[in-house]
Amino acid sequence: MTRPDASGNLPPDRSSKYRRPRSPISWAALIIGLIIGLSAGLAYAWLLNPVEEYDTEPWQLSDQDRANYIAAITLQYSYDGDLNLAVNRLLALRLTGDPIQSVADIACRLATTSYVDNNSGIHAVRTMMTFYQLQGRAGCADTLLAASDQPTPLPTIEAATPTLRPPATKTPTPPAQSQATPTLPAVIIPTIRPQTAYALVDVRTFCSVEFSGVIEVRVQRSNGDGVPGTGVRVRWNDGESTFFTGLKPERGSDYADFQMEAAKAYTVEVLGQSDPSQPLVAGPCTTDIGGQAITSYRVTFRPG
Repeated sequence: MTRPDASGNLPPDRSSKYRRPRSPISWAALIIGLIIGLSAGLAYAWLLNPVEEYDTEPWQLSDQDRANYIAAITLQYSYDGDLNLAVNRLLALRLTGDPIQSVADIACRLATTSYVDNNSGIHAVRTMMTFYQLQGRAGCADTLLAASDQPTPLPTIEAATPTLRPPATKTPTPPAQSQATPTLPAVIIPTIRPQTAYALVDVRTFCSVEFSGVIEVRVQRSNGDGVPGTGVRVRWNDGESTFFTGLKPERGSDYADFQMEAAKAYTVEVLGQSDPSQPLVAGPCTTDIGGQAITSYRVTFRPG
């Protein structure tokens, strides 16, 4: 019981502060927790385990990736001549209007950009032009990409034919005789390997039941950007196969792959622009969880 002091006043009740109602939520702790959780989630999703997109449909590509995809389609057509396959791939893009004319329109757009600043871009646009021209279509690339845009080959230089002075002699040369002037053979400068030739810069193996016995190829520029529509050739002891990068855009514009058969050895090269790799053997392997598969390879080509 609280007693009054000498002046008759009651002392202050110091226990009242313990009887005040408390908030069930600490707002400061909640905000700090949200910030920490959001930061940790973004770091995990962006850095530690970024999302890899699979099974992307061609019509879901961006405008630039769609153009690269069309270039790869026409490059494949220039190799195998399969018009039905090329048209079906174009239809998968869900292009507006005539798909063949759409190829002409996209070739026109590419011909007005830096896409044709290099030989590979010029070659890709020219295959698009050939494709739609054979189907009776036309576009502005027909006039923008003149024949003069083709790379100029190295000239053949012939050495001048010198006139040799006859050696001194005490016996005068009869007037009826003349000194023969030898003709030197033409000097031909050998063709220099183009600077855009590729070299195999990385080969790695992996073991996966889902991707068993696969050669995954990436063809890139020096800065790591992908090069779509590039021909890749795989050879084995009784055959060979040619395919092109960019036909699986969900894996990247530089990507192409090939399915191996067990117990065979394969070499891989950029078509006409690199040396063949060392043999890649499709031998057995065991995954980290004990699964049985065939050894797969990841190979990367960049300008040498």
